[in-house]
Amino acid sequence: MLAPKAEVGSWVSDAAREKFMAVYDQAFALWPQPYEEFDIETATATTRVHAYRPRPSGEPIVLLTGAGFNASGWYPHVAALAEDGPVYGIDMPGDPNPSIMRAPLTPPASCAAWLDELLAQLSDRPAHLVGMSYGGWIAMNQAIRAPGRVASITLLDPAGLTKLDARFWWWLTISGLATLTPMPLRRHLARWLDSPAMLERQLMTLMWAGSRGYRMEPKFPAILTDDELRAITIPALLITGARSALLTPQEARARGSLMPHAEVAIVPGSHGGFNRINALNDRITAFIQAHPIGKQTAQTDTATGN
Repeated sequence: MLAPKAEVGSWVSDAAREKFMAVYDQAFALWPQPYEEFDIETATATTRVHAYRPRPSGEPIVLLTGAGFNASGWYPHVAALAEDGPVYGIDMPGDPNPSIMRAPLTPPASCAAWLDELLAQLSDRPAHLVGMSYGGWIAMNQAIRAPGRVASITLLDPAGLTKLDARFWWWLTISGLATLTPMPLRRHLARWLDSPAMLERQLMTLMWAGSRGYRMEPKFPAILTDDELRAITIPALLITGARSALLTPQEARARGSLMPHAEVAIVPGSHGGFNRINALNDRITAFIQAHPIGKQTAQTDTATGN
């Protein structure tokens, strides 16, 4: 399966961008405070980064967002993950956010080159990548093409392992319509869809401002082959929701087992709508703690026969 021709994302108008930015800062009020914002320049993009660093000397943890959004959605996870090291939330260029792309980033090699440059400027230590949906594909792509700055990957219901079928598009449509309903009904729909984020007014306002005002870079990655998954030799944790519309538990176990050092966990929830956040954070932090940089290097040497 070939990915469609890449395009550069853009705002439909200056007014649309201004409307988006007016609610953007409000959404990040959900993050633990104080946090920092800064831009990193690479060859193909200016990338907005959000940093929460109560432990700046620890191993860096980099959060990669699903398609069409930004790092504000990581708010339930940031404080817990920051107990192990500095946390960086990335606003992916090509999506509605302040990042500016100058060349398409959906081609796998281009995406890996961009992230490698970014990681080099964030820290002189390899990073633990945590990717949701499309962000999970970015993490796997990096582990395949440019793993030198990666300590581990955590994949939350990642794209790129299976086809997007009618079940996914139905879930996406229903979830979008549910965000427009009155709050009493939305509470019921949020429970049914395992999507607590739709109850956060700031996030939903931001989502609609972005979807209406920004032409996204299309993101439909080709399905990773079995050989590509076998080439991921760094530690990996693959987590999917038991009711995910993207990746069934059976698919997660089958495809995850191809990665030499992967763990697979099935947890309550739907696509990206994990409803036991504290338990999920505990699982991710335990995995990161179990795979410090030194241990990751030893595993890679063993896998390559060095």
